[in-house]
Amino acid sequence: MTGGSETGGRVDSPAHIPEPLFSEIVAAVGGARPSEFRGQQRIVVPPERIYDALAVLRDRYGFDMLVDITCVDYLNYRGATDRFGLVYVLTNTEQNKRLVIRCYVNDPNPAVRSVVPLFEAANWLEREVWDMFGIRFEGHPDLRRILLPEEFTAHPLRKDYPLQGRGERHNFPVITRESG
Repeated sequence: MTGGSETGGRVDSPAHIPEPLFSEIVAAVGGARPSEFRGQQRIVVPPERIYDALAVLRDRYGFDMLVDITCVDYLNYRGATDRFGLVYVLTNTEQNKRLVIRCYVNDPNPAVRSVVPLFEAANWLEREVWDMFGIRFEGHPDLRRILLPEEFTAHPLRKDYPLQGRGERHNFPVITRESG
């Protein structure tokens, strides 16, 4: 088997953070619930701690690259206690380690603090999550739509958004090459 050795039913990959370092990281970021699935390590932190947790991971543990920010809508998901799950994927490029940090936010005003001051890559990633899910990133330098026109008033990846839309796409101005 390439890329790792089998240990106790788990395959260690280069991206895997060994114990006790993982436990130390969980304690340092104030992680409420650490978990692992198929070699991918995750820590759930409260939304009010997301900025501080990512700062600790960057400054103390070398997680210098924000790979992605995405969101999951848990509306009508069996057993879910929160509406939205934000997912932050970080990498330590020197040690080839990967870590997923999650936090949960709820309606009516789902919001977390922007991490753009920590990772410039968060700029467009947060805008995409705002555009598609309506999660507000407080303190973001330019939180506006990135995929849809400003006139679009909904967030189409929310599960309560109708599959056929609400007719809004017929109201947009037509943009041609000549006008741009």
